[in-house]
Amino acid sequence: MKKDTLIFVTVAGIAGVIAWFGIDSFLSHKPAAPAAETTGEAAPTAALPTRKIPEVLPDFTLGTLEGPPRALSSFTQPSLIVNFWATWCAPCRREIPLLRQLRTERGAQGVEVVGVAVDFREDVVKYANDIGLDYPLLIGEEDGLAAADAFGINPVFPFTVFADGQRRIVAVKIGELHADEAAFILDHVQKINAGTLAVETARTLIRDELRRLEAARPPDKAG
Repeated sequence: MKKDTLIFVTVAGIAGVIAWFGIDSFLSHKPAAPAAETTGEAAPTAALPTRKIPEVLPDFTLGTLEGPPRALSSFTQPSLIVNFWATWCAPCRREIPLLRQLRTERGAQGVEVVGVAVDFREDVVKYANDIGLDYPLLIGEEDGLAAADAFGINPVFPFTVFADGQRRIVAVKIGELHADEAAFILDHVQKINAGTLAVETARTLIRDELRRLEAARPPDKAG
């Protein structure tokens, strides 16, 4: 596979873009609000056809850092963070310390992080070894792109999916994930799993809070 086949999945020009889906856009074919309305900036994906994010986490099988393939459905922890990234993507690399921290701090609460590297295996293995990456990785090139496509996300990295114990997709973040965003989402996923919060209500609360956080974030910290 040629590198330019993968490089079209780009973060150029999309810093600060957030796509959050409440019940109206999440469970129907109504389009989500354009990213430009959230950020005040034109988004390169705005002209692309609107697609629907699935209600439940899609399953797929990719190679692992260790070698043997593994299915996403084999991760059975109550809260799952699925992060799509690539080694050449600077915001993706910046997220990794946060993802490691979330796994360490919230592992006892049943949170697992799964990285999905849409990149060349040799590049991923070298990078993971160089930085001591210690959470599970699934790795794919064309099949990695197909896995990303199953989420209904236009081709842009990074993006992060949060799912509950029933593997319902609670939130999707397009762009660099921040600690305050992750904490708010995971606290609400925990409430869903405890049966104290409806998933539809959680989606709306998360959408509104993350828009607020994004608006309040200094421009050089937006992602």
